[in-house]
Amino acid sequence: MSYTTCVVIPCYNEVKELKNRVYDGFLKENTDTLICFVDDGSTDGTYSQLKSLETQYPNKVVVYKNPKNTGKAESVRNGVNFVCTNYNISLVGYLDADLATSLEEFTSLTNYVDQNVSFVFGSRIMKLGSTIERKTSRFFIGRFIATVISIILDLKVYDTQCGCKLFKKELALEVFNKPFVSRWLFDVEIFNRIVVLYGKEKALEKMLEIPLKRWVDQGDSKVKTSYFFQLWLDLYKINKICKQSANAQ
Repeated sequence: MSYTTCVVIPCYNEVKELKNRVYDGFLKENTDTLICFVDDGSTDGTYSQLKSLETQYPNKVVVYKNPKNTGKAESVRNGVNFVCTNYNISLVGYLDADLATSLEEFTSLTNYVDQNVSFVFGSRIMKLGSTIERKTSRFFIGRFIATVISIILDLKVYDTQCGCKLFKKELALEVFNKPFVSRWLFDVEIFNRIVVLYGKEKALEKMLEIPLKRWVDQGDSKVKTSYFFQLWLDLYKINKICKQSANAQ
């Protein structure tokens, strides 16, 4: 079966969200979007719930299971490579399982992909007419990290970390062809890989940042508090990679 778009959704202990049937409304619609759920070694019955969805919507849902818990970065990478290899799709991207960004808004990003633009990503910019709900502490921490990341990348990107990104299949195969350094800050590496692939000037023409109409923080982050210390090591490693990439160009 042919699909225009596939969205990869990494899942780790998401049985609560799945039992709330938050996906049913979208899956019942007549769309040409495939959802690939990646179970990342869940221990709460998530995999069973995902297989139930796959059985209920066999033409719209596929489930991939990691052999062990590998983190969000490898879950997304495994899912992207799986669907690109096994399905006839044109576009592929990813979302967080809590659907802080809705599936409907994700698919709306496809309208911005054209002959020049190969990578579209959502941005949590608070402006008139939008609903962006984030905890104050997360907002300030996020803005600080975003500032550091923009300096590392030397790109004027407002929100690299929003979990709503869409790629042309050909670009996705290049971006996700090798493991990421960081389990959680892999979005930064994605931007760097695109810059390395095209060169900075052309890469900027290939990317498009779209302010989201709605993004609602669901509150239950899968990132452990202890990762705050690992975060700085990840940023150091990513900074090193970016500098090496820039020097090689």
